[in-house]
Amino acid sequence: MGTLPELFGSLVFDDRIMRASLPADVYASLRKTIDEGTRLDISVANAVASAMKDWAVAHGATHFTHWFQPLTGITAEKHDGFITPSPDGGVIMEFSGKELIKGEPDASSFPSGGLRATFEARGYTAWDPTSYAFIKGKTLCIPTAFCSYGGHALDKKTPLLRSMEVLSKQALRILRLFGNDTAKRVVSSVGPEQEYFLITREMYDQRPDLKYTGRTLFGAKPPKGQELDDHYFGVIKPGVAAFMADLNEELWKLGIMAKTEHNEVAPAQHELAPIYTTTNVATDHNQLTMEIMQRVAARHGLVCLLHEKPFAGVNGSGKHNNWSIATDSGQNLLSPGDTPYENAQFLLFLCAVIKAVDDYQDLLRLSVATAGNDHRLGANEAPPAVISMFLGDELNAVLEAIETDTPYEGTKKTVMKLGVDVLPRFSRDTTDRNRTSPFAFTGNKFEFRMVGSSNSIACANIMLNSAVAESLRIYADRLEAADDFEAALHDMIKKTISDHKRIIFNGNGYDDAWIEEATKNRGLSNYRTTADCMPHLLDEKNVTMLTSLGVFTMDELISRRDIMLENYCRSIVIEANTMVSMARTLIAPAIEAYAGDVAGKAAAKKAAVPELKCSYETTLVSTLSTLLDEIAAAAADLDTALLSLHDASDVVEESAMIRDTLLPAMGRLRVPCDEAEQLTAKSFWPFPTYGDLLFGVK
Repeated sequence: MGTLPELFGSLVFDDRIMRASLPADVYASLRKTIDEGTRLDISVANAVASAMKDWAVAHGATHFTHWFQPLTGITAEKHDGFITPSPDGGVIMEFSGKELIKGEPDASSFPSGGLRATFEARGYTAWDPTSYAFIKGKTLCIPTAFCSYGGHALDKKTPLLRSMEVLSKQALRILRLFGNDTAKRVVSSVGPEQEYFLITREMYDQRPDLKYTGRTLFGAKPPKGQELDDHYFGVIKPGVAAFMADLNEELWKLGIMAKTEHNEVAPAQHELAPIYTTTNVATDHNQLTMEIMQRVAARHGLVCLLHEKPFAGVNGSGKHNNWSIATDSGQNLLSPGDTPYENAQFLLFLCAVIKAVDDYQDLLRLSVATAGNDHRLGANEAPPAVISMFLGDELNAVLEAIETDTPYEGTKKTVMKLGVDVLPRFSRDTTDRNRTSPFAFTGNKFEFRMVGSSNSIACANIMLNSAVAESLRIYADRLEAADDFEAALHDMIKKTISDHKRIIFNGNGYDDAWIEEATKNRGLSNYRTTADCMPHLLDEKNVTMLTSLGVFTMDELISRRDIMLENYCRSIVIEANTMVSMARTLIAPAIEAYAGDVAGKAAAKKAAVPELKCSYETTLVSTLSTLLDEIAAAAADLDTALLSLHDASDVVEESAMIRDTLLPAMGRLRVPCDEAEQLTAKSFWPFPTYGDLLFGVK
């Protein structure tokens, strides 16, 4: 291993490599495509492909793949060799611009939500030049978008790129009104903090629920969990430290700016945080991070669990999405700035976000909706399912002064009129953070804390970019038509604050009183489950916004509603079937064997000493027998609930049945099983307990 600067990005065909290996005119043309979105000429593509192939082969690559992100939530790749037959019977290494720009994977077996029939196989991948190619193993991976033969987006990258483009377009309109004629693009950036659990491979292999579903479906609470708060930021165990060191090296080679690592709140839980970067690149990097975490864990005899709630009773795992927007010159548009006029621009962009979050709180909620995340949201380690925003005391005071045209009790006691000298300056980070807020302002960015640990961050950022772009579009339309820019600006910010202040909440998001206030008094939505929120994707206001901006077509929206609900239904059905199997083939036989052993030993005691009552053994056997009966009955009820799903007319009805019938039946089966675990001798219990799993890594 060389020095870190030498190691970082060593497996990435990044700007340093392109500048050194491409002719000056080719490099300039490619940079123009990357920076300004201009079309790429085929001659430039051929030159890039040749240089890319030479670089990859020099690093040991033998194959290339169009690396894409279908609607499965994970990545996909089909490998093709660089080799081409030569006339003398040998082979030559070739890679053309056409192969770089376009691929043709089979599209029939990926989720399409009805956009493709099973017999319609053709699909296309298209190179995304804004995300650098990289080497994984012996394969050159080219980040691409994925679409159907008819042009429908079948992936998460395409709508993400569309949302970034429309956000840039509308933000530039606003900047022009403030006199900025130099910015060419506005880019959203993200830094996704990734939480995860590590357990030993040996124990994982003994748990069918972990292998099939990613989470434990059974498990009694251990004597010690996270009650002492001693794991958070605690000393990292040697085995975990070795994993983290190996992980960092692998990520750094791929240009992923892994920076922060620490123990999280729950035993066996940890976090990795990168430096933030452009949203589509951050999305690619996060997908790679999750894949590499699991691969590196395997090398260390560990398993990395990315499920949002792998263990009941301890904190689940999220992925905090730190989002901001900036110009191509690096001006952060969510930074208050140093002058009053910059403050006015900042306040307008801030209000655009406030309006977006309030108007499209349902889209933000459903963008993070999965069967796994439903277990986490609303628990004490995650924000509630109610969307709200935290701004802090100072920004709240500024907004209140604007709304009421009253003196701001800050640096100046003056009535605020935006865009003139009496607008006071104000600093950032003058207030505490709110860890319970789903959407918190943290100085020059927003932290969207609802994203689940296994989720692609693409979905949340598509909706966030689009909703903010819509706010900016409305603002730009009004301000461009205004006779008096200053007055129109002031009135629009004032009206936004008045119309949308219901979404702002700086208190304790875990307080039951807040949930009641939010839903009853403020009219905020509270979609507790995926089945509750996902159908709202097709609400008229959401369809109108997303289609008018060109982020999705109507067909793409319908397909995503159906795919997300199908994933929800299939995930929980797999869990239910796993529960029935484990209860009948592992748990019940173990309880029966232990009860028989206890009964046999009690009988032997009484045979030796007839006057013994053996009350303990008798009571224990009776209790275990009762629990066996309860397990059998609950398993039968769960079978019935599973069969009833066949009566659903569509995926929306099926998801509602799962929420209302199947999940409660699963909960009823778990109760006697977990109770029996606490009564059964450890030598008889068929798989590792929570105590084993959470404290097994040394």
